Amino acid sequence: MKITSDEALRRVALHDHGVLSTLHPERGIDSVPVVYAIDAGGFIGIPIDTVKPKATTSLQREKNLVTDRRATLLVDLWDRSDWSRLWWVRVRLERVDDDENGAERLADLLAAKYPQYRDKPFARVMIFRVLAVTGWTAS
Repeated sequence: MKITSDEALRRVALHDHGVLSTLHPERGIDSVPVVYAIDAGGFIGIPIDTVKPKATTSLQREKNLVTDRRATLLVDLWDRSDWSRLWWVRVRLERVDDDENGAERLADLLAAKYPQYRDKPFARVMIFRVLAVTGWTAS
């Protein structure tokens, strides 16, 4: 059953992680699990943090977004034993230029949502504008 955009965004805001897909210029779709925060103005912040180990903070998802600013965030709930609880939301996004106020606001939201980010250990926060939202629920 299709859900409204408002309900879809409500579920995204309450959920804690999703899968971000960007477009690699040669190999196609690149998908990676991410955490995020969404603000009341329809912007989503996805952190590049210094908490989780990585070789560099120059990540492929950011390189992909230089050549194509479009992305998709897929958020879902899966319950192996009760399929009546299943739902998914697909958020079409566009990367926007990092604006200091927007990045700081989204960093605050991330710090409030995730205890690991309490001290805002971000190399940066990628900012996305929500372009469209679609969703489905089993009940």
